[in-house]
Amino acid sequence: MKRGIHPPYGPVVFRDRAAGYAFLTRSTATSDKTVEWEDGATYPVIDVEISSASHPFYTGTARVMDTAGRVERFERRYGLREGGRG
Repeated sequence: MKRGIHPPYGPVVFRDRAAGYAFLTRSTATSDKTVEWEDGATYPVIDVEISSASHPFYTGTARVMDTAGRVERFERRYGLREGGRG
């Protein structure tokens, strides 16, 4: 890597406010807000809306979409044109 052209890469806490979950990692992202971590050190904190702790796919609460039912409902609502689909 060339020196002086890359942003600083250091420890940052990402905090999922919805799930009350936080994790310490390294990133080039920065923040003016800080938080005291479990090791007693203070790190910049970035609040995120969703993480693996609150995302439905990772928590197992994802719903399966009924795409066939949606297509049938669309066809009932708007009907089929003459000559097949389209």
